[in-house]
Formats: sequence, C-alpha cells, structure tokens
Amino acid sequence: MEFRSPFPDVTIPDAPLFDALFGGLSAEDLARTAIIDTVTAEELSYAELVSRIEAVAGALAARGIAPHDVVALHAPNSAAFAAAFHGILRAGATATTVNVLYTPADIEAQLRNSGAKLLLTVSPLLAAARAAAAAVGLGDAEIIVLDGAEGFASLADLLGERRAAPEVSIDAATHLAVLPYSSGTTGVAKGVMLSHRNVVANVSQIAELTGVVPADRLLAILPFFHIYGMTILLNLAFVNRATLVTMPKFELGQFLATIERHRCTYLFIAPPIAVALAKHPAVDGADLSSVHSILSGAAPLDGAVADAVAARLGCRVTQGYGMTEMSPVATLTPFGDDRLPSSSAGVVIPNMRCRLIDTATGASIPVPETGTSAPGELQCAGPNVMLGYLGNDAATREAFTADGFLRTGDIATVSANGGVQVVDRVKELIKYKGYQVAPAELEALLLTHPEIADAAVIGAHDADGEEIPKAFVVAQPGSSLSEEQVIAFVAERVSPHKKIRRVEFLDAIPKSSTGKIFRKDLRGREAAASR
Repeated sequence: MEFRSPFPDVTIPDAPLFDALFGGLSAEDLARTAIIDTVTAEELSYAELVSRIEAVAGALAARGIAPHDVVALHAPNSAAFAAAFHGILRAGATATTVNVLYTPADIEAQLRNSGAKLLLTVSPLLAAARAAAAAVGLGDAEIIVLDGAEGFASLADLLGERRAAPEVSIDAATHLAVLPYSSGTTGVAKGVMLSHRNVVANVSQIAELTGVVPADRLLAILPFFHIYGMTILLNLAFVNRATLVTMPKFELGQFLATIERHRCTYLFIAPPIAVALAKHPAVDGADLSSVHSILSGAAPLDGAVADAVAARLGCRVTQGYGMTEMSPVATLTPFGDDRLPSSSAGVVIPNMRCRLIDTATGASIPVPETGTSAPGELQCAGPNVMLGYLGNDAATREAFTADGFLRTGDIATVSANGGVQVVDRVKELIKYKGYQVAPAELEALLLTHPEIADAAVIGAHDADGEEIPKAFVVAQPGSSLSEEQVIAFVAERVSPHKKIRRVEFLDAIPKSSTGKIFRKDLRGREAAASR
C-alpha cells in the first residue's frame, strides 16, 4: 500500500540547477549577502557570487572542460567551494565531490571511476590529491588549488581571466549535475548519478517545508561534498535567498562561537552535534539565543536527545530522512508542525510515493487507521530518485524493484497521520537467538545515561558463536562508569533479547563526516580482537 505526502505536489522547474537557483534574482536579492566565509572573513553578495560562478564556468571552458565532462572538487566548506561547485555545473560539466578525509587511494578510486578530467582542491589537501591525480594520469596542469600553491592555477587566477560563461544546452532530465559517492559503510562506494532535474526537484520539494527565509543565517557545518550539505546548504539556502555562514570542520568551541558572532538562526546538523548540544557543558556558556530551529539528518536522532536540545536552547528541533540516491531528502518534519513526535523523520515530501515491504514475506504493509504500522523496508519513487549507479548496471538493477521503487534498505514504520520513523538498516539488524535487535534503539537508550557521551552498537559473537549485541561506549570526562553498570542500565529498560551482553570503552566512536557510525570499523576491531 502506497502512502504519499499530505501536501500537494509542487511544480518542478524544467531547468538546469544554476537557472533554478539564480535565474530569478531580483535587484533586492542581488544585494543580499549570500555567503560569509568564517576563515577568510569574506562576505559575498548574491551578485558577487553569481559573477564568480560565471567566471569559473568560463575559465573551465577555456581549459577544455565541455558539457558532460566530470570535474572533481576536493575541498572543505568555503566561499570558494560554492563558486567552484556551481561554476562546474554552469559550464555544463558534472561535479564529483570528494570527501576531504579520503586517503590518496580513496581519491584515486573516485577519480578513476568517475573519469574526472580536472581536480580542484586546496593547499592543505594537495599532497594527497596530487598523488591520486598522478595515479590516474592527471598532471599538475589538471589540478587547480583554490587557495593557491606555487606551480598551480588558483581560484584567483580563474576569476582574473574574466571569461564569460559558455553557452551550453542542458537537458535537465538526463544531464548529470552531480556524481556523489555513497559512503561505502555497507559496501564499495558507488557513483550516484543525479541529473539536474533530480537535484532541482529535491530543492523544489523541500523549499517551503523547511521554512527557510531570506532573513535566515544558516550555519554551514555539514560538508558541502556530502549530498546533505550540498542540497540543504549550497542549494536550498540559495533558492530561498538566505545567508550561508561556512565552517570548514566541526569543533564545538568554534561552532558555538560562530553561532554567537554571526547570529545564526537555523542549524542543519547530524546526530553527533545534537548529542554535544544536549550534553556538553560548554553549551551553557554560549549565547545561542539567535537559533530558532535545528534540523537533524544523515542518521536517526533519538527523540529524547532532540527534546533535550530543544529544552536547553529554547528552539524547535526536528529531523528528516533521506539518502544520496534520493538527492537526498525523502521525508521531513514541516516547519511549524508540532503534531509529530521529535523522534519522527517527518512526512513524505511532495511528488514522492512510498511504501513499506515486509522483509520476510515481501508483502506490502498497510498504513493503519490508528496508531503505527508494522515495520518494513521503506521503498520510494519520485523525481528526486537517482538515474542509477555509474558504470554499475548490476547494482542499479538491485537497487530498484521491478516497478521502479528504490529499495532504501532502511526499516521504517508509518503512523496513521503519515509520520515516518526509521527503525534501522536491514543489514545492521542483529539477530539474537532468532530475534531482531535494532542497534539504533539501543544506542538511543545508552545516550540517555548521564555518564555516556556517545555510543554505538554492533552484533558480536559469544564463545558459542551466537550473535549478541555489543556496545562501544564513550564515557563522559571524569566518569568511572564500568561495563557492569552499562549492562545493568540497559537490562533494566529493555526486553531480555535486547540486552547488551558486552561493552568496550573507546575515546571516540568512528563516524563519517555526516555522523553515520562506521560499524564496519567497529566490526573490524571486534574481529581483530577475537583472533
């Protein structure tokens, strides 16, 4: 049984992303501040940003970049990233954004798989980028160092050429805009082919639901190279004429200081930041009164943590759900709608169709008339869903059902009022004595303990080879918390089959830049210890 958004479908512009975002700028809009770079202290108006985008597009075209060519962008958040990213698309090329934490081997794999003809990076990342580029046959002439480095062209050089952007013909439905790579937490990273229409559609679907307005200042801490930061910040902020305040990486003290200094109003975050906002003592000394809303994504956020943040900051805290393959947003809690619990991932966004499928029987799970449905795999269809995986027809076929729905691999429920709640990943469910145990549920419970700063749960094996829930715990500073205390805390609050059976204390939980737990790293650690 399909379920859809409670909101009517929206009109999706049949236009390239650049035109959809910047084509309707008024004189008032052009004068607004588009982006504030906290590292360089540079502030760009919309007029200045568009001028830079056009100049980058012209300079890339002069270097032989043609429509459908792939250009790699390997840099942290900055005003330069914004100009480079949209300049690549304005030239008719496809941007493949590269994780700044990648090793040379990781970068090489993405460059090779994507077929990138040019690499844009920054000087602190140049050594890794240059080694990867050389491995795929790209020389120094094919590397642009945005902030400048001896022997390499820079962004200033591109802008100084003052070239006009080329005239390009873009079929929004088929022309690839971006080629992000999936996180690889459940397998080898794959290039996700997103057309201009995919990306424009997702921005159009969420533009009003998020409630972002021109007066808002959005703190851009989520990495632009990830689809969450790319769509919500680089695209949504601009289409709604808001101001982006960029930070290159998360550090709590700087994060809090930036909110204070620039009076940021709307935060888009991942769960680890929410945990810090709920629990860290430094938050008490910061003036965060400018913040009216926080939206969390990239991984499920426990409702208790969301409520703790809301109470501590005096703002609304909601969450959404999506994945790279959906550009990425699929569900969202509408701005100002307080009917859904804080644990909810929101309602289906306009223009999408969703359904839940029983993973054991393959049967469709009905939406209940009251209460909440049984859990099942969430499957989605809509104009924001990817074209497929680059050069991987087998993976593309596996990702879609015969009738065209994307298999998300996420287990969810839907309530009678349309609220979606993500329970866990299909591949991450722990099977204890035949019972399914969701790591996210136990992680959320562990985070309610006042002496636990962070936690992750995986399936480990006991002496008999039985899979059991094991917790990795980061204790609060000064805590003397023991394994026995953690086990007892959970046992008092869950069904017997969900009990934590083993605990290991860590200094930090390994996570991606967007907050997804690297369970494969924890499983590898567990495997090494058991040898």
